Amino acid sequence: MPLPPLVEPADALSPREQLRTARHQRLAGLGSEGQRRIAAATVGVVGAGGLGAPVVLALAAAGIGEIVIFDDDDIELSNLQRQVIHRLQDVGRPKTDSVVRVASDMSETRVRVVSTRLSHENAAELIAGVDLVLDGTDSFESREIVAAACERLSLPLVWGTVQEFAGLVTVFWSAPPEGADAVRLHDLYPPGSEAPACSAVGVFGPLCIQAGSMMASEALKLIMGLGKPLLGRIAMIDALAGTVREAPLRAARVTASARPAEPDVREVDEPGAGAVVIDVREADEVATGMIAGALHLPLGELLASLEEMAEELRDDEVVLVCQVGARARRAARALAGKGVSAVVLRGGMDGYNSRRSAA
Repeated sequence: MPLPPLVEPADALSPREQLRTARHQRLAGLGSEGQRRIAAATVGVVGAGGLGAPVVLALAAAGIGEIVIFDDDDIELSNLQRQVIHRLQDVGRPKTDSVVRVASDMSETRVRVVSTRLSHENAAELIAGVDLVLDGTDSFESREIVAAACERLSLPLVWGTVQEFAGLVTVFWSAPPEGADAVRLHDLYPPGSEAPACSAVGVFGPLCIQAGSMMASEALKLIMGLGKPLLGRIAMIDALAGTVREAPLRAARVTASARPAEPDVREVDEPGAGAVVIDVREADEVATGMIAGALHLPLGELLASLEEMAEELRDDEVVLVCQVGARARRAARALAGKGVSAVVLRGGMDGYNSRRSAA
């Protein structure tokens, strides 16, 4: 069903924007008012990578008023196969630099850069003030942080993911207008979900453009109150088959008593003396630094050899480490289920580094 527009229209467009967006304004149902709503909107884009890059291109071309870009990464050569706003000469520079350049080259879109890494503690404060959020991150830890902040702020969240040759796009909204059902990230994926990183399994470059453009379309539809947004539906892209299908997505109405019990996981601020520290992040993540003496064993490999690892670690105190904590908790629960004494480093490497910096 159509939803009411998210944004009130701007009073007027500049003469240049009036001319530049003429083809938009000729669209039935969009017109001058829809274009002025686009010009008045402020959107948050989390991640300037495979999905964030085409999102930024489409939104800046559409004439969005302001993009608040959240990213703290620098550009690597391997990004250029799919992250289409970056260029060879940009390698080594912050990804946000490309967003600023693209917007100024295409339209009057303003860009505000937030280089602080989002966490459960700061995300809601940093995201507050936008009309909606588009999540282009590539880990479940980051997605859970963004989704939790949007739920706290009652913001619509346009969400997408790509892996190998498959993509998903949908809209989550914990407090939609009357008549629409709330749908949240955890209705699609339970807390602590994991998937292989694209660095491990790869991603088809053109698929990022396709999924990112769908995300931008959903954002513009919500801003204008136009068409039927993907709230309560999920679009499933199969690039090899050349198909886009959809499936209904409803709130997971599962009672607490019906959920399988999960063992509690204890958290520690520092590994104890003699503890076995296992870092379950991927290779590119541990390249940025590890705890001295830690064993590197990506989560997928640990789970694949769980019986063997549990037998080897049964007499040890084991501390699991990831970037923020979600993957480490999954590993700790799996090992605990096999009789291993396993705890989690509180807040992952981000929390550990923050505590050491503050000490």
